Amino acid sequence: MRQCAPATTVARRPALISYRVRLADLDRHLFEIECRVDDPAPEQRFSLPAWIPGSYLLREFARFVVGIEASSAGQSLPVEKVESSAWVVRGAHAPLTLTTKVYALDQSVRGAYLDRRRGYFNGPCVFLLPEGRDPERIEVALEAPTNPICEAWRVATALTCVDANAQGFGVYAAADYDELLDHPVEIGDFESVEFEAGGVPHHLVVAGRFESDLERVATDLKLICETQIEFFGRPAPFDRYWFLCLAVGGDAWGGLEHRASTSLIFSRDDLPKVGDSGVPREYQRFLALASHEYFHTWHVKRTKPVAFIPYRLDRRVHTRLLWVFEGLTSYYQELMLLRSGVIGVPAFLQRLAEALTRVYRTPGRLRQSLADSSFDAWDVLYKPEANHPNSSISYYTKGALVALALDLTMRRAGKTSLDDVLRELWRRYGARGVGVAEDGFEALAIELGGADLARFFAAAIRGTDDLPLAELLGAFGVRLEFRAALGPEDKGGTPRSGNGELLSLGVGFREHGLGLEITSVLDGGSAQRAGLNPGDVLLAVDRLKVSERNLKRRLARFESGERVTASVFRGDELIEVGLVLRPAPLDTCYLAVDEQAAPDAAQRRRAWLGE
Repeated sequence: MRQCAPATTVARRPALISYRVRLADLDRHLFEIECRVDDPAPEQRFSLPAWIPGSYLLREFARFVVGIEASSAGQSLPVEKVESSAWVVRGAHAPLTLTTKVYALDQSVRGAYLDRRRGYFNGPCVFLLPEGRDPERIEVALEAPTNPICEAWRVATALTCVDANAQGFGVYAAADYDELLDHPVEIGDFESVEFEAGGVPHHLVVAGRFESDLERVATDLKLICETQIEFFGRPAPFDRYWFLCLAVGGDAWGGLEHRASTSLIFSRDDLPKVGDSGVPREYQRFLALASHEYFHTWHVKRTKPVAFIPYRLDRRVHTRLLWVFEGLTSYYQELMLLRSGVIGVPAFLQRLAEALTRVYRTPGRLRQSLADSSFDAWDVLYKPEANHPNSSISYYTKGALVALALDLTMRRAGKTSLDDVLRELWRRYGARGVGVAEDGFEALAIELGGADLARFFAAAIRGTDDLPLAELLGAFGVRLEFRAALGPEDKGGTPRSGNGELLSLGVGFREHGLGLEITSVLDGGSAQRAGLNPGDVLLAVDRLKVSERNLKRRLARFESGERVTASVFRGDELIEVGLVLRPAPLDTCYLAVDEQAAPDAAQRRRAWLGE
């Protein structure tokens, strides 16, 4: 796979700033990065970002810098650390080279990683900026590793290629520092396949151990990508695109968007088996993740809050618009699967009901507004605490429900839809490189959909009451039904099979060697009324051992209102408390097409779902 295809090759021009990346030590997980500045300041300051766009947490990447030195004209110069993420080099009168060693063992999509199997990095983790030089053109040399283990390794990145060999090692360019940071790099013996969507070459790269038919995956991704390109309008705002994927064991899952690529991590079991013709739930999960991050190429990488123009990567940057960019994207990731034909209406409604369930199971939805959830992302969403289910709500999940409600409200009024708002948002802001003001999205929606939406936004964005989704969905011939959860593995989306009242302890938990460790205690539940705490380890109910597998069976032996004894370890102390069992709340949702719906409701449903 050659990197220097005609569409991504540029003529060699002098760069005032250049970097060289070496895979210095696979076993010690060290990258070595040289930064050369041709005309340094007498007191040249360097800094490393504290966070990465798309992930709103101060990660302080400088803590992974384990070595730093400077030289100029063959002479070593002292490097002084002046802040947690900043260094100063003084006295350089010729080109200055700053060399850092970066420890890389973060396998997430936000970090840097290096071992004997692969290398990966995001720019904010490794590229120190010579301050004041942000707008200047940059070149990066990716040095081929000399270790025989790496003989088959290749490079995958959306960086613009200047001069690289057949494996992709060589020189790349970025127009400025912002662009440099927005192109992650995958290095290893990965599998890959190429496809074209909307006239643009796309590359699917999958690292890690897995078995799947990547040609089939590429076929499905092509449908999704083409649907999104047509949604926003040709031409696409990029001339190449890369899906950089890592398949792992367990339940790892996540993605991070970039201007011409995305990094995805997921369970290897999410990929379809060779010969599979259907779209099982696990594969839907992968496709939804890819759809979400691809949608961000327009909606957050280019159309973005004015607070993010430019990014200030040394501090928290607050906005109340994250629900617009993550919530709406979470809604449209599913719509794009449906509109592309990858899934049908039943699967779409099931996935939508699962999203509804996640919100209705969170008491915090009634305490934190969506605007505040967006603003508090830095201190809440990315720093989960045991009480957060009671005190906060995710702007992803509730944002998706508000997007659904807004779309249905506008469609029912018969004037416009959320599609029109997003396309106009792209034309006015993203396509022109203009940031969206804090009131910009609401103002545009009201302009296109009518003044009545002002009341909608006041309630949905700044209020905390539940949305009238049953009524809205009913106007489209879809019934919203509630039932009790069958257990922690029940994600909703389907009707309940079986009868009998279900009981609940009102806790979240995870498996523990001794029993069940309580991770959260929900407001008003049996456990809270009995005085149980997050961190307690539940050993037994009525002096019989409980586990994740048998808890449901144990509770089924009792009646609502019955008092039982809960045995727990709190630290090293064994405690027994009386606990009154209560019915499980009706917080699990499923959606069903109403075959008896009025003709106008059925017509609205067909227009919404494309039946």
